[in-house]
Amino acid sequence: MSQTSKAFRLATVSADGLQWTLRRNCSVTPAQLAMTFGALGTLSLVVAVFFWFQGAVLVLPFAVIELAALSAAFFVYARHAADSERVSLQGGHLIVELETAGNVMRSEFLREWVRIEPLTRGQLVEVRSGGSSVQVGRFLRPELRPVLAREIRLALSTV
Repeated sequence: MSQTSKAFRLATVSADGLQWTLRRNCSVTPAQLAMTFGALGTLSLVVAVFFWFQGAVLVLPFAVIELAALSAAFFVYARHAADSERVSLQGGHLIVELETAGNVMRSEFLREWVRIEPLTRGQLVEVRSGGSSVQVGRFLRPELRPVLAREIRLALSTV
């Protein structure tokens, strides 16, 4: 098993098989972002209320519009923060799961019929079998996508 694990740089080797888990590189979790947005929103409202009491009544409506835009940006970010791709080789099946905004699309391919399409520079890795295909590698740097394709090809031919 240690010899197999050395051949795979991006995969996790376990008793069940191989698995590649690709996720977004989020430097801030949704909870941290919510706290930051909450602090900025509170500060903005405090300043707007202060100026409203000073007689500048239009500051408060613009602050509310700003908070609405900030909230919309937060929800768009939080909805896609957990997006991921999982490719796993278990027994005779290659399973690809794509999670986008909480929706999971699962594709299962027979190992013998899977082809990993050749890559052109910077494109996603295409997993193809018969008439269906799935593209993976959205969350990898372009220079690592050929490594992913090579590892999946190696796993399909040896493991």
